[in-house]
Amino acid sequence: MAERKLLAGHAVRRLRRQGGLTQAAMAELLGISASYLNLVERNQRPVSAALLVRLAERFDFDPRSLATGEPAGGIDALRRRLADPMFADLEIDRHEVAEWLASAPGGAEAFARAFDRLGGAGAAQAVAADDPQTLVRREVERWRNHFADLDALAEGVADELRLSASDLTAALGERLRVRHHLSVRVLPVEVLPDRLHRLDLHARQLQLSELLSPAQRLHVLARQMGQSEARVPIEALVRGAGFTDRVAERLYRRHLLGYFAAAVTMPYARFLRACEATGYDVSLLARRFGTSLEQVAHRLTTLGRVGARGLAFCLLRIDRAGQVSKRFAGMSGAPMADAAGLCPLWAGFEAFARTDAGVTQLVELEDGSRWFGWAHVVHPAVGEVAGVRARYAVALLLSAEQARGWAAARGVDLGGEAVGIGLGCRACTRRDCGQRSAPPAGHALLVHEREGGVTPFAFAGD
Repeated sequence: MAERKLLAGHAVRRLRRQGGLTQAAMAELLGISASYLNLVERNQRPVSAALLVRLAERFDFDPRSLATGEPAGGIDALRRRLADPMFADLEIDRHEVAEWLASAPGGAEAFARAFDRLGGAGAAQAVAADDPQTLVRREVERWRNHFADLDALAEGVADELRLSASDLTAALGERLRVRHHLSVRVLPVEVLPDRLHRLDLHARQLQLSELLSPAQRLHVLARQMGQSEARVPIEALVRGAGFTDRVAERLYRRHLLGYFAAAVTMPYARFLRACEATGYDVSLLARRFGTSLEQVAHRLTTLGRVGARGLAFCLLRIDRAGQVSKRFAGMSGAPMADAAGLCPLWAGFEAFARTDAGVTQLVELEDGSRWFGWAHVVHPAVGEVAGVRARYAVALLLSAEQARGWAAARGVDLGGEAVGIGLGCRACTRRDCGQRSAPPAGHALLVHEREGGVTPFAFAGD
């Protein structure tokens, strides 16, 4: 798969200004022309691998900072904020946004922070900007849900575990016993009636509920090991996030521990090779690595290693009411990850009616982008609570261009007819939808006494 272009003019300009250099002086140090450097800083040329190496050699910085520090989250994130109805009359196109980021990245970042803090007028700001989950997701997306240091550490641990035992669960249990003086014990549900796992430091036991599936037990063991063996890089990431909210800090730490656990059970290089060999077949990957469908879906959003990137997936986890409990855009830039609402025409909801198989669909958004999606129902390991067994649908979305490499899309004409969907009725301006439940935000509702259309929610404006 061709590598995504790295446009990081803002970071290169910041590096130059920190050194007090003119463009001519920096260009001379890098062995390139001043005109080429000017184009790089204006995001009209990508940062090549050769230039990335020279920057790292001359200025002693972490090359990953070029990809993880885009002001306002980059062009797509800034455009999603500008899609708020309060800006509808401005008609700001993608080119203008790109120029803004190139010429005034600090101003764009300031706008994004103010917008997120104050909240927009439309449905896209349904969740408060200072909500702990929102804060954590924003930090995760700033890293594109790829934490290279954790992946590298986890790969080393996974290699050591493979040498010690062929069964990964047994190897993890033995490592916890020998290195961390923790025994692992599976207890009946009567003993742990309201817990799936518990660390008893007094007894030096990691206690697991019998409700946990083998894949979930494996994940808990890897997480527990990460609390000791990945503490240093995880705490560095938590400090770097600069959260003032303690709940957000703990949620972020929990996400990073889960990331490390997934990287141990699905080591990056081996997992990527398996993805490419199987066509990113989620069910087959889950069987091969002894994990669950949801764990594989999560892992697919993290494959952002420079020089070894996987397909750029977006993940959503929804319940039967359409509420989103997990969302990761990863490297995909998918607008659905930030949407406050979901479209009822999206086939992700159909997964609840087909518990034995996944559902797929080719869709087209209002901006003309096309996405191929797969969704499958999953059950958390909590059994029944008050007579109800929880169910969720995990959905993966991939741009139609990349979906040609996905096993789920085999036999699908990705250039053919697609279902037109929106990002929830309050953000969608399609007029020919019989499923519409509300007019779009910022548009007046029109009521005609002598006629009726395909929807009772006709609205004014373009």
